[in-house]
Amino acid sequence: MTRAAAVIDSLPKMKRIEQVAISPDGKQIATIVAGQLSVSSANGGDSHSVPLGKKMKASEVAWSHDSKTIAVIADLEGDVPQAEVWIYDGRSAKSVAAMKGVVETPRFAPDGSKLAVLFIQDMPRAAGPLEPMTPLAGVIDEKFFEQRIATIDLASGSVKQVTPADMYVYEYDWIPDGSGWAAIAAYGSGDNNWWIAHLYRADAQTGEMHDIYAPKWQIAMPHVSPDGKSVAFIEGLMSDEDVVGGEIFMVPTAGGAARNLTPGIKSSPASLAWTSDGHIILGESVDGDAGFGTVTTAGAVTHLWKGEEAVTMVGRGNLGASYSADGSQTAVIRQSKSEAPEVWVGPIGKWTKLTSLNEEAVATWGKTKSVYWMNGAQRVQGWLTEPKAMEAGKKYPLVITVHGGPSSDCVASWDTIYAAPESLMGYFTLCPNPRGSYGQGEAFTRGNVKDFGGQDYHDIVAAIDALAKEYPIDTKRVAITGHSYGGYMTMWAETQTDRFAAAVAGAGLSDWLSYYGLNDIDEWMIPFFGASVYDDPAVYAKSDPMHFVKKVKTPTLILVGDRDGEVPMEQSVEWWHALKTANVPTELVVYPNEGHSIGKPADRRDYVIRSLAWFDEWFGKVK
Repeated sequence: MTRAAAVIDSLPKMKRIEQVAISPDGKQIATIVAGQLSVSSANGGDSHSVPLGKKMKASEVAWSHDSKTIAVIADLEGDVPQAEVWIYDGRSAKSVAAMKGVVETPRFAPDGSKLAVLFIQDMPRAAGPLEPMTPLAGVIDEKFFEQRIATIDLASGSVKQVTPADMYVYEYDWIPDGSGWAAIAAYGSGDNNWWIAHLYRADAQTGEMHDIYAPKWQIAMPHVSPDGKSVAFIEGLMSDEDVVGGEIFMVPTAGGAARNLTPGIKSSPASLAWTSDGHIILGESVDGDAGFGTVTTAGAVTHLWKGEEAVTMVGRGNLGASYSADGSQTAVIRQSKSEAPEVWVGPIGKWTKLTSLNEEAVATWGKTKSVYWMNGAQRVQGWLTEPKAMEAGKKYPLVITVHGGPSSDCVASWDTIYAAPESLMGYFTLCPNPRGSYGQGEAFTRGNVKDFGGQDYHDIVAAIDALAKEYPIDTKRVAITGHSYGGYMTMWAETQTDRFAAAVAGAGLSDWLSYYGLNDIDEWMIPFFGASVYDDPAVYAKSDPMHFVKKVKTPTLILVGDRDGEVPMEQSVEWWHALKTANVPTELVVYPNEGHSIGKPADRRDYVIRSLAWFDEWFGKVK
């Protein structure tokens, strides 16, 4: 067994908590762990499992408004998406509808008679641009599988698709009188058009959609006020549908002018919820930390709590919580760099631990701390993990791991994929939050617009010498790695400097011109570059790794899924071919039947082991 494989196999195992939901009265907690639903008292009483059908895994839950009933989406095993919708009343669970396709986001109607869900009928694969794309074959047409709001009559089990067949609905919320929904939606391709989606009011009877807000940037998290008169949402520069950050806006449900409630806020709100008294609670990214606050409809912001951890209501979700109706009680999944995920319950910042699912998962790696450095006048934050064991007078390699996005951030979550393995290999690991990241407000997030590979790159490399003044870092043994935007930045960085001893590019973007014509999500590029590559090739060219590939000297490992629609495999093949032509040490690994996210456990393990082995090999050759 190789040293890298031994390190991976030594890492503690963890049970993944997929969702936690508190009942509106704040008295009960529903939790999904590895597809199994359980319900417990919020005060720590007995927990009991909710049995579903065979070969089914609970994927999502929602409470009824009276706190008496839970709706459960249960996915069926198999390659083609199918699901059943179950109802649990505290005594028994029953299936009320079987649906062929993708089913998610259950929401009870205000009167409790119906359940709304998002439904993609007859979808042949898992939904979303991160998933493996269906290979092209034959005559290519643009047939889209649209995600629509469907309702399920809980008495009869009848299913009705309500919203139009040519529109993809991404998110929605009931209007309190039950007349319809506020919905974020777009016509055409669901994978591609989230970046240009509008806010609509949809009629629950006819499905008619009324456009009530056309945003400048991207929008997410629509929530209707308790009086039904307003919709609050988050608007900002976002590069990925499920990774939210921006500012809190409010618009009349009937349509009209939108108001920014948090202009200039020095954090990135990532989720929101109304309380029954008409206030808005927000979960936010605060300079690398998790935070909570409130904002009134007049725009008065109060910051309630922040900490060096990740606090969410789903396992891999935006910072925030599941709230009781009045906002006084919350259920959260808390985790940090040294503490594995557990469910906690209570008022914001005054939580009590409810579960001990991962009490045997003990961190075996070095300490992690939030660090800061300067790039000119810009202060930059990141997370630095130390090697597990350090000796006085000895210096250690540094691996810089660039996050995806770029509209995202590194947070202090339990990490057995990136920082922990490197620490056990004897490396420092830095996950930086350069310009373009969340956590310091919208101006910072927009800091790399029309400047990919500019100041964001300099924010990253400025850390090397700055941190070497404080920590025993060997500046001759520094590597860079990342996936998606991190893969792009890896490719770009090695065209700009030869100070990296090794590089690992995951799903990297090497050539903007060919990328624009090949990828399935070209709408994401317009907010960042201002125009298509055909209309303004110059703005892309100055950030294009392939234009500067002749400067690359860094040994580079390239990893990608063969059915990646976000950053197609051909981008990695181009880079590998160019480096081979220039006699730069390189290796390309293509994972079959994988999308943008490398999802199969064996492939994920191979990805990490190969990366660690690549660093080890080339660090060992530095003199």
